[in-house]
Formats: sequence, structure tokens, C-alpha cells
Amino acid sequence: MDSGRQKILLVITKSNWGGAQRYVYDLATNLPRDRFEVIVACGGSGTLITRLKESGVRVIPLGKLGRDISLGDDLGSFFSLLRILRTEHPDILHLNSSKAGGLGALAGRIAGTHRIIFTAHGFAFNEDRSRLQKTIIKFLAWLTILLSHKTIAVSDAISKQMEALPFVRRRIMVVKNGIPPQVLMPKEQARGLLLPEQVRATLPSDAVWIGTIAELHKVKGLAYAIQAMAILRKQLAVPFAFVVVGEGEERKNLERLVIDLQLTDRVFLVGYKENASSLLPGLDLFTLSSVSEALAYVVLEAGAAGIPCIATSVGGIPEIIEDGVSGLLVPARNPRLIAEAITKLAQDKTLRTSLGETLQHKIATEFSLKKMLSETTAVYRQD
Repeated sequence: MDSGRQKILLVITKSNWGGAQRYVYDLATNLPRDRFEVIVACGGSGTLITRLKESGVRVIPLGKLGRDISLGDDLGSFFSLLRILRTEHPDILHLNSSKAGGLGALAGRIAGTHRIIFTAHGFAFNEDRSRLQKTIIKFLAWLTILLSHKTIAVSDAISKQMEALPFVRRRIMVVKNGIPPQVLMPKEQARGLLLPEQVRATLPSDAVWIGTIAELHKVKGLAYAIQAMAILRKQLAVPFAFVVVGEGEERKNLERLVIDLQLTDRVFLVGYKENASSLLPGLDLFTLSSVSEALAYVVLEAGAAGIPCIATSVGGIPEIIEDGVSGLLVPARNPRLIAEAITKLAQDKTLRTSLGETLQHKIATEFSLKKMLSETTAVYRQD
């Protein structure tokens, strides 16, 4: 390692492409290289690894590390992390996601790592789980915070949840997610990549394009958004298309729901798209229907693109969107209110423009990657 540079080991459980992975990628590729040497350790063999290697970041695989609990795999991952720490001797161990956080914080303490940082991107106890599961997850999150020297909360909402736990208030700092300037495609080019020509030909020229970018998981509440489309089909005089960009374990269930609701000509699950945020100009409206969220990157990206947003009022989303000023907020799990919000904006282009421009300005001034990097490196420097 070059003299004067600090070695940072970023650890994350999964290497698919989601919000936490985006965070790790942005840190790994944008931290000043004259000050930091960055290594990433992660489980799986997903998009994050590919992108990091293309950017010249060294990656250490943790093949058996995964979100699901497996005593054998988790013990193996723990000892792998311990070996990596004893081999690499990082100055800073920066942990991301619950599993990597818990295992990594314990390994870091045993290895005597000088500085252990844990970023809380959201907690599984906010999801639909049994009371026992939520209690266990909350206890493990508390232990992770205690074992770490500092914990970064990506939103005020996440910070408040953690501060309710005993003995941890002084360990928590809020550093909100930030994004770099966006590279965007022209509207028609983006639409051509979102839907094939034969599908676009079936849509009226005045159709409202509604869309979202999300992993197809239950926590994203996509079933509620699709149910809202069924309501719109009956009530909205304006024709529309709903485009869902992303992949995940809920695909079959969502496809079945689309068929059951007779929405195959209005709802399109188009799968994973490379650089999906560049396609946002193809949309007239962006929706986020999550039942739990920390501080969603996709809302930041949609806002930066000037796309008016309708989002559920969960987690840190109200810290981005002020209802009626920079977007519309609706309660989670409520297809009727999602449909009403879409109807309001679909029928009022002036309001759409106003909300989109206001949100765009807010993202540019409050949620930049430069600001996030500055505040994160300040956490690295604290004793």
C-alpha cells in the first residue's frame, strides 16, 4: 500500500444490483484514490462484481455468504472474513447489509481492526415477518451497532429506529444517499429500449407511461401497484402502460397476477435493464410502492431526471418527497390511493411538470454523490 493511503475493506452480503450494492459501488469507485485503497468482499457472483472489476476495483469473493440463514455457510463466511482481515489488515472495515454487518463486526473485533463502520440501509424487521423473527432481527441489529465503532444511517427514519435501542445513540450518524449527475437518453430512444416496437404499436400516442425500477421482491409492494392498474383500467379515461424494470423471486407471482387481472396489454414486466436509470425519460410518471424503504436510490434518480413521482410514505421517502410539493405520497398497501394519485397526475400535465421540476432541484441541492462522499469520509476520520 502506498504511504499515506488508508486501506478500506467494503463488505456486503449479496452482489446482485440493488440499493446497497449501488452504494458500495459508488464508494468503491469514487473515493479519492490518492487517499484510499479500496477492496470489496461480497457473496455471490452478480452484477456488482462485474462492474467493480470493470472499474479496476479488487474484489474478494465470499461465495457462501447469502441473505438466508445457514449455520454452516454463515460459519464458513465468518472464518473467511476473519482470514481476509488478518491478511489484508484494513485500516477501515466498512460493512453493509445485515448479514455482512453482524458477521463482519464480530470478525473485525476479533481481528483487532482499528475502525469498523456499519451502514444501515434498512432493516428486515420492517418487513412482513412474525413477531419472533422481528425481535431476533432487531436484537442482532443492536449487537451489530454495539460491535461497530460508528453506524451510518442513510435516512433520519432509520436513525430514529436505531436510536430507540439502548446504549447506541452516540454511535449513529446520518449520511443520506447521494447520486452523481445522471446520463439520460432521449424520450423516444428510452421508450424503444423499455418496450419492443410491436408492443408500442398497440399503445395510443397519448398513452401515459407509468413505470418503476425495482427488484421483484415482496417488500417492493409491486402487487399493490399492479392492483392499482386494474382500478385505473376501469376508471381512467386516459390510456396508459405500466412498465416494471427489474428481476427477482416474485416474478412468477406477479406474472400470474397480471394475467388474473387481465392486464397483459397494460402491465409489462420487462426484466433487468442495463443502466436502467438512463431510461427514465421514457416515463411520464414514476411509482414506488414499497412497504419498507430506507432512502430509495430510484426515487433520487427519477427526481434527478425530472420525472414526477408517486411513492409510499414509508421510511426515508418523506425526506425526499414533500407531499403535494415535490411529488405525491400515499400509504403503503393501498392500491386505491395509488390509483387515485396516478389519475390526478395523468389528468394534470401542469402539476406533473411542477412536481418534477421541484423534485429535480431538491435532488441536485441535497442528494449529490459529492456530499455523500464528503460526509462518509468524515465518519472514517472520527476517533
